[in-house]
Amino acid sequence: MVNVAISVLLWFSAIGCGLLAGLYFAFSTFIMRALGRTGAEAGATAMNTINVEILRSAFMPLFLGATASSAILALIALLRWGEPSSLSMFLGGLLYVVGMFGVTMVFNVPLNTKLSKAGSGNLDAVWRNYLDVWTRWNHVRTLTSTAASSLFIAAIAAG
Repeated sequence: MVNVAISVLLWFSAIGCGLLAGLYFAFSTFIMRALGRTGAEAGATAMNTINVEILRSAFMPLFLGATASSAILALIALLRWGEPSSLSMFLGGLLYVVGMFGVTMVFNVPLNTKLSKAGSGNLDAVWRNYLDVWTRWNHVRTLTSTAASSLFIAAIAAG
């Protein structure tokens, strides 16, 4: 029964991390560039709207669920250290929780808050900074989510 639960967590994490990696990849490769071309007011308005909508969407259960399952898998890996899948499970969980969730909370969310509170007087400067810094940290989320998904797949294969 325990192995079935771990298998379910691994599959959920692999798929969840992969889906979120794809979303972050889209933002990193074309969405932010497109918003950057619309001008500060239009781009900031669009991004603020996205940030409100994303909280009400299926993104949030997947975001939180993949984070929780990744953290649980990292803990299970420590408890079952030495098993063929433990290193991949641990590294996948650690990468995802720190590199995706941690980066989101420490960097991307505060930037979203700053953008939502920006007044029209300093919007150009805030928007330019937002495009540069938010996207840079989003690249980190893309890479760590992709790596975590790959590591969970490796753990499935090893199991």
